[in-house]
Amino acid sequence: MIRFFKKNSQTYPEFWKRYEARFSEKLPEFIDETTFVILDTETTGFDYDKDRILCIGAVTLKNNIIEVANAFEIYIQQEQFNPETVKIHGIVKNDPQNSATEAEALELFLDYIGNAVLIAHHANFDIEMLNQALKRLGLPKLKNKVLDTMILYRATRINSNLISRDKHYSLDEVAENLNISVKDRHTASGDAMITAMAFLKTVARLFKNEKGKLKDLFKIR
Repeated sequence: MIRFFKKNSQTYPEFWKRYEARFSEKLPEFIDETTFVILDTETTGFDYDKDRILCIGAVTLKNNIIEVANAFEIYIQQEQFNPETVKIHGIVKNDPQNSATEAEALELFLDYIGNAVLIAHHANFDIEMLNQALKRLGLPKLKNKVLDTMILYRATRINSNLISRDKHYSLDEVAENLNISVKDRHTASGDAMITAMAFLKTVARLFKNEKGKLKDLFKIR
């Protein structure tokens, strides 16, 4: 049974309080000392109000190492169904893997991410879908700082007047330009891994031989 929590910190569930407490920890100064969680969501569509998350995939990155053995993936029981999006992500209605409720999935996800810096490609969509899911439970928005690999990658391309500063690069375009395999494309875990590799290669281009600072990533627009 889904429990809805009033917007009062005293009534929030223990998993939210546990998550919130992590933010008393200060983020490191340098990129290679920072814990990042690279994430992707597969959804029934693109409407924040009507559509729902079907799957969350994520992987942790620290010390420039992708922690493959510690990857996160969870399928969510479907309240909504859109046969058109099945063509993209392949998640069918009543798939037996869809074992977690939305509330259970969010609890596990918050425990996984802690206060890590979140990374996604076209991050606004994924973060807003997650925030809408939290809102349905009566919980606040995610507290994590967020980076978008599309914006970071675009910064490596803006070195002449021939490149549009407003161009939006798809994950496929970024992967192709950075020579990253896309064999697991359009699965949440696969896209999270592709995005993690894109982030590593993009940071290497942005900072070359210098030790990059986290604050400089957030200045890129």
